[in-house]
Amino acid sequence: MNMATRVMIIEDDIAIAELHHKYLSQLSGLDVVGIATTRMEAELQLEVLKPDLLLMDVYLPDGTGLEILNTLRSNKQTCDVILITAARDVETLQQAMRGGVVDYLLKPVMFPRLEAALQKYLSQRKQLDVTESLDQHLVDKMLQSSLSTDNVSQRLPKGIDGVTLDKIRTLFSGEDMFTADEAGEKIGASRTTARRYLEYLISTGELEADLNYGSVGRPERCYRKVMR
Repeated sequence: MNMATRVMIIEDDIAIAELHHKYLSQLSGLDVVGIATTRMEAELQLEVLKPDLLLMDVYLPDGTGLEILNTLRSNKQTCDVILITAARDVETLQQAMRGGVVDYLLKPVMFPRLEAALQKYLSQRKQLDVTESLDQHLVDKMLQSSLSTDNVSQRLPKGIDGVTLDKIRTLFSGEDMFTADEAGEKIGASRTTARRYLEYLISTGELEADLNYGSVGRPERCYRKVMR
């Protein structure tokens, strides 16, 4: 009989931590053994609970998840880490990769994406548990990109197409601002279609919007890239 994977949640917002706990409780093969909202609390619990997997935020009131990650590696604790964070800078991602995180999810996290990360992790863990020796095919499978392009498309909400979404993202590679009409014209889509994608990118934290009152008519929403 397989033992459940012991998971610890490290998240400074207790409401989000409880939401993750509730969601994980619906997935088989996972057992949430602890929740911590600060670095100090997390490190104390880690010594006692020794979880298999951490779902960990980067920004904590008294430190960072990266500091916890470095401590884990320094102490040679065999604990895997999935970061769930608002940190969108390249340096944080690079430090996370150097620390050997198994996945990196940006807030606000979409639960289908979180589920995909957890299922992939559980599948790899199960595969390694029954494997005595490696071949290149298995190594490639373990180290491949966390999700295929098909799975990425499946994660998107209904009405959001990956190709069109990439076109919208490309418009905001600089500091330009666009209304839904302007964005639609540039990608060859209707105002309604463009607005749907623009509002989706607001929900993911990639864009923000201001009202442009202009000289006549009703005010329009102008969209621009969120600058980190």
